[in-house]
Amino acid sequence: MRWGDMRESENVEDRTGAGGGGFPLGGGIKLGGGAMILVIIASLIFGVNPLEILGLLGGGGPVPQQSEPAPGYGPQTASPPATPEKTHSKKILASTEDVWGAVFQAMGKRYDPPKLVLFRGGVNSACGTASTAVGPFYCAGDRTLYLDTAFFDELQNRFKAPGDFAQAYVIAHEVGHHVQTLLGTMSQFEAQSQRTDERGRNALSVRLELQADCYAGVWGFFAQKSNLLDPGDMEEGLRAAAAVGDDQIQKRSRGYVAPESFTHGSAQQRTRWFKSGFDSGDLRNCNTFETRSL
Repeated sequence: MRWGDMRESENVEDRTGAGGGGFPLGGGIKLGGGAMILVIIASLIFGVNPLEILGLLGGGGPVPQQSEPAPGYGPQTASPPATPEKTHSKKILASTEDVWGAVFQAMGKRYDPPKLVLFRGGVNSACGTASTAVGPFYCAGDRTLYLDTAFFDELQNRFKAPGDFAQAYVIAHEVGHHVQTLLGTMSQFEAQSQRTDERGRNALSVRLELQADCYAGVWGFFAQKSNLLDPGDMEEGLRAAAAVGDDQIQKRSRGYVAPESFTHGSAQQRTRWFKSGFDSGDLRNCNTFETRSL
């Protein structure tokens, strides 16, 4: 990406200097690496998302709001040093602010941008507590994106999806959940989820996540029109979308695929919807809740 001259968003809070090894739970209890491994093994045996065991819905997507913030929630006083990953994240968020501000204005609406919190190890949010294992997530409770910058290393090394546009896709996807909140889709999703069983909730979650992928593609469309993309950036985004498909993750972790347990969509679905938004730049092409075939 040609992000060297892009502005940096001011809606970023850097908590990477606040520490946070392990997974902080209520009352100050933390799960260390060994306990986290047990949680992951249990999730594979029983075929459930490990975040459900930890009291969260899932990484890479919205986390349900709690009635009150967890202890320690709020701005941190530390001033950690800048890194290329942090600078890039701030610039990508700024680009999403510009794009969605213009899109909402064209719809006669006002775009209220989300905040981005950068952390390392663990973080407190209005939706509860999370560790690096959760991955990037969006909390509708405080309208904030949470990102452990170590995930970019995971994206490159574990998921084999390197590149700055792959990282941008991750942020743009979470911003897509914020767009869903502003448009009322998130509240509709939560209401419908309460009226169905686990399989039904999973199916709704897949549609929610694929729409966020499509919204990430819409941002990419306008970023391309603004001459911010380099040759090959589109392919980086598609590789990242495919790498975090439920089928690919399950193959790596379980050795087999269980479509009924999908919560984010397959690699094919995620690339399809990202490309749909990228090719058109039109939100009307992102209505995953109305189409029969995903």
